[in-house]
Parts: sequence; C-alpha cells; structure tokens
Amino acid sequence: MAQPLMPHATASWLVDNTSLSFEQIAEFCGLHILEVQAIADDTATTKLTGRDPVRAHELTMDEIEKGQKDPNYSLKMLKGPEQVRRTKGPRYTPVSKRQDKPDGIAWILRNHPEISDGAIGKLIGTTRTTIAAIRDRSHWNITGITPKDPVTLGLTSQRELDALVAKAAKAAGIEAPVDNRLEGDREALIEELRAQRVAAAAEAQRIADGGEPVPAAPSFEDPFRKRD
Repeated sequence: MAQPLMPHATASWLVDNTSLSFEQIAEFCGLHILEVQAIADDTATTKLTGRDPVRAHELTMDEIEKGQKDPNYSLKMLKGPEQVRRTKGPRYTPVSKRQDKPDGIAWILRNHPEISDGAIGKLIGTTRTTIAAIRDRSHWNITGITPKDPVTLGLTSQRELDALVAKAAKAAGIEAPVDNRLEGDREALIEELRAQRVAAAAEAQRIADGGEPVPAAPSFEDPFRKRD
C-alpha cells in the first residue's frame, strides 16, 4: 500500500488532530504501533512538526471521518502526483549506512535462508556478488562482519522485511515465522514511557515552584566522599 511522503511527520499530525486509533495511524503511515505511541507520548527521539496529509492531497477529511467512526477501518491514500523514482539499480543507501550492509546481509542469510539473493539485493541495495561472498565467507572483511537485524541498522523497514519473509516462505512451501517479540513487552514499555513522562513533568513543576533539582543517585561508592 502507498505510504505518505513523510510518515513520521504525518503520524504526528494525525495523532494531534484526529481521534484515529494508533493502529490505524501506524497502518496508514507504515510504522510500528510503538513508534506512534512514542510520538503521542512525546518520547520520540526528535520532536516532530506535523505534516497535514489533507493539504498534501494524501487523505481527505471524509476518509479521516470514516476511520474515526470505525476503528477497524483502513485509511485509503489518495493517488498523489507522480514522483521521480529510481526504476533500475539497487536501492539507494545513505553513505553513513553503507558500512552496515554486510552485517544486515549476514543476518538475513543466517535467519532466513529461504530468501533469494535477488530479493536480498533489492531489500538491502547490494549485489549478488557481495551476497555470495558473505555466504561462502570469501568477503574481504568477513572477520569484521557481525550479523545484525537490518531493521535495527536502518537499512529497511520492519514491514518490508516481514513482507519479504512471508513471500519467500510461501514460495518455499514453509510456514512464515511470526514475530511475537514485542507482544509481552508492549504494555510494560508503554507504562514505563508514561511513568517517565509524568515524573519529568512533576520534577519540572517542582523546580518552577522554587524547589532544588533532585541530584541523581550515585551509582557507586565514592572513595573520596567525606564521611561523618
């Protein structure tokens, strides 16, 4: 499904200006629900400036109202103006991320051997030669390669990886793995984020009222601390 041009900024606007559920916003923007939760709780790494998808001609108010009335409704994106896209060649990867490609490739080869080299190349933005070198351990830097999740490395999105794994599993006639890593931790994480936000607000109010900042508890015994 098509996604907005600036998914995080769009999600921020939808959180602030609509009563859509986090699930609906996450699905429309192609984000994980915890990313939307973090935006709503102002715990995202960077405070985002919202981007209005209605003014960007990506959504209509009628579509938003449909979603607000039915939490199970999936928002449908309008077909926006054609954008210039790369039609050939591997995916572009920022220079700062290129050194992480071998780690991401190694992780896929180890955890999802059913995915073809061609599919890995399109997902990560690399060549079959590089993939083959990592597989047979002839890569020039093989001793320095550590398998790491390409999503964590920022080389792809969780949605793209999950879709590729499901497609490869279906083609291979095996059952696609189900990622339940966050199921048990979701509520605990949300509660922790909420508690941190409340504590920070209370501390800021106490300081505004003239109180002294609470010093951080020492993490070790200072041998030079003066004793009574």
